[in-house]
Amino acid sequence: MDEDFSKKRLDVAGTSARFIQDAAAAVRPGRLGGPRDPGDAWVEGDAGKFWGRFGSAGLLVVDSKRGILLQHRAIWSDHGGTWGLPGGARHQGENAVDGALREAWEEAGVPADKVEVLFTSLYDVGYWTYTTVAVRVVESFEAIVNDPESIALEWVPAEEVDSLKLHPGFAAAWPVLRERLDRRV
Repeated sequence: MDEDFSKKRLDVAGTSARFIQDAAAAVRPGRLGGPRDPGDAWVEGDAGKFWGRFGSAGLLVVDSKRGILLQHRAIWSDHGGTWGLPGGARHQGENAVDGALREAWEEAGVPADKVEVLFTSLYDVGYWTYTTVAVRVVESFEAIVNDPESIALEWVPAEEVDSLKLHPGFAAAWPVLRERLDRRV
């Protein structure tokens, strides 16, 4: 058998296997590389079931020219197909600001050195917390889909955010967050 043909066949087989693996990741969650963090787990109580054993945090990124950076959540995720903030489970011992910045970097390529923290907003049910960390873009960057948790990322004018199908938690928090942003930006 021709050696070049064999190499091409192996390359095609490898490409096909990667395509199948990537397609599977887009449909359902899997290991995203390396061991899971102990914070990546559900917690349950009287107020319901929430993701993040040590709480969760999300980054509300505001760009004065482009609007609010929103993540279209993967279909397989909790409330999949809705729009929300890049974010997720905090690691053990990680503060909310660091967790939100890490998650936004992992999911959307938001560079911590190109944003400035404006404020935080805490949602606390007693056994679980979610912290929204609002930041202002101080140097422009392009958001990029970095992992299979996102279908897309979009900069949305603040006045149009309500027109999207929002994650229920973000939808409930958005009016107060927007009011706070209007006072700061």
